[in-house]
Amino acid sequence: MFEFELIKQSTTTKARRGRLRTPHGVIETPVFMPVGTQASVKAMTTQELADIGAMIILSNTYHLHVRPGSDLIKAAGGLHRFMNWSGPILTDSGGFQVFSLAGQRKITEEGVTFQSHLDGRRIFMGPEEAIAIQHNLGSDIMMVFDECTPIPAEHEYVRQSVDRTTRWAKRCKEAHDRPEKQALFGIIQGGLYPDLRQRSASALIELDFPGYAIGGLSVGETKQEMLSALDYIPDLLPVDKPRYLMGVGTPDDLVDGVLRGVDMFDCVAPTRIARHGLAWTSQGDVSIKQSRYERDFTPLDPACGCDTCQHYTKAYLRHLFKAGEILSARLMTLHNLHYMLEIMRQLRQAIEQDVTSEWARDYFANRRATIK
Repeated sequence: MFEFELIKQSTTTKARRGRLRTPHGVIETPVFMPVGTQASVKAMTTQELADIGAMIILSNTYHLHVRPGSDLIKAAGGLHRFMNWSGPILTDSGGFQVFSLAGQRKITEEGVTFQSHLDGRRIFMGPEEAIAIQHNLGSDIMMVFDECTPIPAEHEYVRQSVDRTTRWAKRCKEAHDRPEKQALFGIIQGGLYPDLRQRSASALIELDFPGYAIGGLSVGETKQEMLSALDYIPDLLPVDKPRYLMGVGTPDDLVDGVLRGVDMFDCVAPTRIARHGLAWTSQGDVSIKQSRYERDFTPLDPACGCDTCQHYTKAYLRHLFKAGEILSARLMTLHNLHYMLEIMRQLRQAIEQDVTSEWARDYFANRRATIK
């Protein structure tokens, strides 16, 4: 059971309001997905994620294959039961590790041989292996196995990679035997080359996936290069299927992506920067480690309704961070994720009311006025 309904299209932007139905629940789009790479969103319990409005979370096929192993997770009843999360889950196929482990892998037509980042052992993963692992995990949305090329890269190399990714996608679809339980998304590649993005999109659309992701961005290009790519890539994709921008997710990126027709986002940034003492707020970015907050007894963000902002002050959060207390990471993470999810909630509302342009204008004006 997987259905996507396009509810509302902005009349002044490309922003879309949609709804995805999955076996484990409904996802209102546009949506931000907290990242739980290893079956855990760092510093958060699944109940806390539900409490702040997370509708779907992401885990990673490669990392869970390496540890603890997908067979163990299958024996536990699947990823939902293993991590005690009753909502939808999306699993990345491991294709990004083709990029991030560039010094520890070898690519062939059959697949990729990795050197484990944990113990150095050799691991082979191809399309069939990626699908088998995701079957064991039992995620609601699976991703095809792909190659994420770096930026910059020569046109001919990217073309060969795009064609190989298409062949891998076809093998993934052939290996996927439970489409009624798990949706398999294609991934559009092509770097910063419009002709190759078109080539990739056209070939994958022919394979008729229930959703499409935009891969290969936020991997070395400038912000303007990324936005220029997003100006046209979503337009290459079917109107009646969800569009997912992989691994891109600062607050500004989310707004920029929604305005260009993207429905789904994920990024480790909110949890990662929280552990380093940085918070995104409606009054600008706050680096809690700064001495200016030593005697600041106001909340991180007076406009925020999260538990962190309702019950704790900047002075206390700074103390926790300086003292190396685990609670620092927990409270900062909770706030950052709440902030991201609230942006998406407001965007969904703005699209419904057809005031997306006005909302975005006010958002960016406020960011420019308050960022510090």
